[in-house]
Amino acid sequence: MARIQLKSLTKKWGKVYGVNDVNLDIKDQEFVVFLGPSGCGKTTTMRMIAGLEDPSGGEIHIGDRVVNDLDPKDRDVAMVFQSYGLYPNLTIYENIRFPLKVRKVDSTTHDERVKRAAEMVELGDLLDRYPRELSGGQRQRVALARAVVREPTVFLMDEPLSNLDAKLRVSTRAQLKHLQHELKVTTIYVTHDQIEAMTLADRVVVMNGGEIQQVGTPTEIYNNPANVFVASFIGSPAMNLVEGTISDGVLRQRIFVLAD
Repeated sequence: MARIQLKSLTKKWGKVYGVNDVNLDIKDQEFVVFLGPSGCGKTTTMRMIAGLEDPSGGEIHIGDRVVNDLDPKDRDVAMVFQSYGLYPNLTIYENIRFPLKVRKVDSTTHDERVKRAAEMVELGDLLDRYPRELSGGQRQRVALARAVVREPTVFLMDEPLSNLDAKLRVSTRAQLKHLQHELKVTTIYVTHDQIEAMTLADRVVVMNGGEIQQVGTPTEIYNNPANVFVASFIGSPAMNLVEGTISDGVLRQRIFVLAD
């Protein structure tokens, strides 16, 4: 599998920074969630790791390689997007098999790998069907199986559950966590949904304005927010914030009393 290191990773367009000096060390087999509001830089960071965006500065290490100049196909990563991206004219079997054909993997191994990946996401009985014959949750599981069948060193998941209804998201979330634990693949998951982040992650990376605000376990993020942004962003209902000053270890506030 693979350790991922981001060293001073930067992406800018003109004078506008989408990602600014991001440094992060993701352990082998770790499940890390990038969490933040829209426009915070989480998806841009993932796209640079995948090779879909060129960084303006810094280095991306996957395993023992600097991959900045490698094409996406040479980075040994598999992506799962919000959009399923299935081929409507192919059966589920052929959709899952497609990455193996593109990468010219030994054809004698295809059948075994496709069926194993399908069983992992509970699609073993649906391989002869077409995408139009499946529910939204089943289609998303086909997309997951297509990533699994490649046997990559890294999974990159960009809000893969956002098109599912609330009940289906809960069950698919549990399945994702089980799958990652079983495969032991380093995983980066992007979301703006803090429930997903807190239930899935080994560690959460909270981002805002293109910068990392805090990295920690879900419990650390919740109990010990690093700054006002993290404190106000994490938790539902949101944390109450009170302005004041601390002097000699004592919090002093201005209190306003409204007259009757």
